[in-house]
Amino acid sequence: MAGQIPLKPAVGWVYDIILRVFASMVDYFFRDIQVRGAWHVPSEGSVILVAAPHANQFVDSVILMKILRSLNRQISWLMAEKSFQRPFVGTIASIMGAVPVSRAMDVAKPAEGTILLLDPINEPKLLSGVGTNFEDPIFKVGGSIYLPTLNGESHKLDIAEIRKGQMILLKSAPTHSDVLLQLTGKRHMNEVPMSGFVGSKFKVAPHVDQTQVYEAVFQRLRTGGCLGIFPEGGSHDRTELLPLKAGIAIMALGALAQGTPLTIVPVGMNYFSAHKFRSRAVIEFGDAVTVSRSTIYDFKNGKKREAIGVVMGDISEALAAVTVSAPDFETLNLIHAARRLYLTKTPFDEKTQRLSLAHSTELNRRLSKGYTTYSQMPEIMSLKKDLQRYVDCLGILGLKDHQLLSIAIRNTHLPPLFLLPTLLYRLGKLVILFFLTLPGLVLFAPIFILTSHMSRRKTAEALAASSVKIRGNDVMATWKILIAAALVPVFYVFYTIVLVCLKNCNRTYDIIPARTPTSLLVVSSLIMLPSITYAALLFGEQGMDILKSLYPLILSLNPRSSHAVAALVEERSNLVTKVREMVDRFGNKIFPDCDDISKWRGRGPKQLFAEVSPMAEMDELWKLDTFV
Repeated sequence: MAGQIPLKPAVGWVYDIILRVFASMVDYFFRDIQVRGAWHVPSEGSVILVAAPHANQFVDSVILMKILRSLNRQISWLMAEKSFQRPFVGTIASIMGAVPVSRAMDVAKPAEGTILLLDPINEPKLLSGVGTNFEDPIFKVGGSIYLPTLNGESHKLDIAEIRKGQMILLKSAPTHSDVLLQLTGKRHMNEVPMSGFVGSKFKVAPHVDQTQVYEAVFQRLRTGGCLGIFPEGGSHDRTELLPLKAGIAIMALGALAQGTPLTIVPVGMNYFSAHKFRSRAVIEFGDAVTVSRSTIYDFKNGKKREAIGVVMGDISEALAAVTVSAPDFETLNLIHAARRLYLTKTPFDEKTQRLSLAHSTELNRRLSKGYTTYSQMPEIMSLKKDLQRYVDCLGILGLKDHQLLSIAIRNTHLPPLFLLPTLLYRLGKLVILFFLTLPGLVLFAPIFILTSHMSRRKTAEALAASSVKIRGNDVMATWKILIAAALVPVFYVFYTIVLVCLKNCNRTYDIIPARTPTSLLVVSSLIMLPSITYAALLFGEQGMDILKSLYPLILSLNPRSSHAVAALVEERSNLVTKVREMVDRFGNKIFPDCDDISKWRGRGPKQLFAEVSPMAEMDELWKLDTFV
C-alpha cells in the first residue's frame, strides 16, 4: 500500500460539514432523488452496504452518505488507492474515513513481447512468450497478466508458476472466446489461426497484499461501523452489472467468523440519464442478505471457496432484485419504450398512468426480466422488431414518445389548427421565462461553457484509461459537479470585485449610490449572486420544458409532417395492444402478483363492499376469491 490506512472513522462534525457541502451540490445537480426501503438499514450495529451499479463515480458515494446520515449512520467507503493519489479527492477521502484498496489493474505495466497458447487443447494452461523476459522481477507467482481490451473488456490471467524457456503456467485455463482469440488467433479450436499471428500484447501486475485492508475493515466492523463497497470494482456506464469481486464475501465472512454480528444490505443505484444536469435517480435498499451458520462454519473449516461462492451468489441475487439490467443500450431503450406503452390506459385513450420514479424503476426491472427470460420466443422477437421500428421512426421525426403522446391527446377530437392558441401561449410564456433567466444566463455562461468542456475532456481521459467503460458517462456528473464547485466561488468573487471597482470609479451611473459602504456592497453582492443563480435554475428549467414541447406542436401544424405524425400515432396505438398482450400472457409466469393486478384493473372497492357484509363471518368470505 502506498499510504497508511486510517483505522479510525471521520470525526463527526467534520464529516457532517463536508457532507453537507457536497450533498448540496448533488441536490443542485439532480432534479429528483427518490429513496425506497431505507428502513432495511439498522440504526445500530455493523453494516456492509453493497451498492451497484457503480454508474456515477463519486456521486454515488455522496448520495448514499446523505441518505445514511439521515439515519444517523456514517459510511466508511472502500475506495481505489488510485483515487487517493488525486490531490483534492484523496484529501477529502482520507478526512471522511475511506479505506484505500490497491487494485492490480491500477499498477499493471506493459511488458515486452507477446504471449500465446501453443497447445490450447492438450496444455490449455501453459502460456508461451515470444520476445518476453519472464525472469524479470515484475513476473511473480500470484501476479496477474492483463490482455488488451476487446469488446469493452480486458481479461485477466493469474500466474500459478513461472517455468524456464519463457513459459508460464496459469491458475486456470482461459475459456472466454475473446481470450482464446487473443491467445490462439482463433475463436474455435477447429479453426485455422489468423495468418501472421504471433500472440498478444499484454500488461503484467504484481500480487497485491491486502492484509492491511482486511484488518482496517474488520476493525471498523468490530466497532459497529457502517462499511460501503461497490463490488463491481470500479465505476462504469454499462447497462448490466459487471462481475462482482469476491472481496465483499471475504470481508463479510471474515467478520462473521470473528464473531462480529453483521448485516449486509444491497443497494440499487438506478439513474435516469445519470450524467445529465437535472436528471433523476431512484435509490433502492433491498432485503438484508442472510449468511447461514453452515456457510460461516465452512469458511472457518477449510471450505473457503465454497462458502465465498454461496455468499457471492446470494449478493448477486439481492442486487438483481434492486437494479435494472439489460444486455445493451438498445435493449434498455426498448424496455423504457415498452414501459411507456404499457402504461397507456387503452389504445383509444392515449393518456398514460403517472407512476413515481420508484414504481417506474420496478416496472423497468420486471420488463427487463421478462425480456431476458423470453427473448428467444418468436412473439417477443417480433415485438422487439416492431418496437425498434417505432423508436427509429421517432428518431427520424426528432420526437420523444411522450411528445408524440401529447400530440395524440390533442388530436383526438380537434383538428390541428386548434393547436395554434396553445403554441402561441407557450411561446409567450417562454419569452417571459427567457427574460427572467437572462441575468443568470449571462453571468454564468462562462461557467457552463468551461464546465462542459472540461468535463468532456476528463471523460475522454477516463474512457481511454478504462477497459470497461463504453462512453465514459459514469465520470461526467462527478466532474461537472467538481468543476462547477471550483468555478462558481471564483466567479462570485470576480463579479464582486468588478462591481466594487465600478462603484469606486463612479461607473455605475447612479444605480448604486456613491455613499454605499464597500462592505455592504460586497455582502449584498455575495447574497444576490447565488440568488440570481438559483432563480436562473428554476426559470431556466421551466423554460427548457416548454421549449421541448414546442417542436411537436409545430410538427402537428405543418401539413408536410402531420400525416407522418398521424401514422406514427396509429402505430403507437397498435403497439400498446401488443405490449399489453405480451405482459398479460407471460407476466404471471414470472411474477405471480401480475395476474392479481390484472383482476383488480377497472374494478373499484364498491363492488367488493356490495358483495361482502361488514358483519360477515369467516366462512362467508368465500366471495372474496372471485374478486382477488
